Amino acid sequence: SMNSYYIHNGTESTGPFDFDELKAKMIAKTTPVWCAGMEDWKYAGEITELQPLFVIVPPLINNFVTPTTQTEIGSLEETETTEPTANSKILGINKTFFYVLIALVTLFIASSVFTYFENKRSAELEQKNTRTEKENLQFQLQEKTIKEQKNQIIEQEKIAFEKVLKERKATLNSRLVEVQEKLFKSVSALEQAKNKLNKAQDFQFLRCATQREQEINSSQKEIDSLDNEVVELKKEMDHISLELEKIKI
Repeated sequence: SMNSYYIHNGTESTGPFDFDELKAKMIAKTTPVWCAGMEDWKYAGEITELQPLFVIVPPLINNFVTPTTQTEIGSLEETETTEPTANSKILGINKTFFYVLIALVTLFIASSVFTYFENKRSAELEQKNTRTEKENLQFQLQEKTIKEQKNQIIEQEKIAFEKVLKERKATLNSRLVEVQEKLFKSVSALEQAKNKLNKAQDFQFLRCATQREQEINSSQKEIDSLDNEVVELKKEMDHISLELEKIKI
């Protein structure tokens, strides 16, 4: 009885199949097959008992016009009956086409991988640039905020300083008025003391010499005190005037 064979389509194996089933599947000589007792897979064309599957039935000769010599017929038959050897195909595909297909698949995969990593790199760079722009914007906003705060502090300090200057100016003006009033009174008192001294020196009747000397000394002391007071008040006025000149508001 004939063996049952498994066949391989390049992806998976199926079977087992008997002769009729193999014939129905129209396997080729280059179809890999295996049966119990075989060490490894073989091409169907290499199995003797499967040879009947590959008998070629010549077509009918129609419109035969030119006589053909016996040699040409033999050559034709040899050409028609010649099948590609097992070594000229891989998994049922022509070797050249197979290698071209592998090269195209490899090129496609390499291109896809390259495109993937390029896109990934571009996405990372874009993300990094976006993050950098965001950080720069935040930094600029922080700088702007700090600058505004500094300007506010400077403005507040300026307002406070001007307020202090205004208060100081008002105080100095008030003190200047007081000093001027005191100076006016002191000058008036000094004039009166000088008049009193003159009278004490001139008036000699109804007084003893001692009494006269006491009045003169008393008047002189009052004049000296008032002189000192006028000098100090004038110094204070000059000092206040200079300080007022320095205050620019």
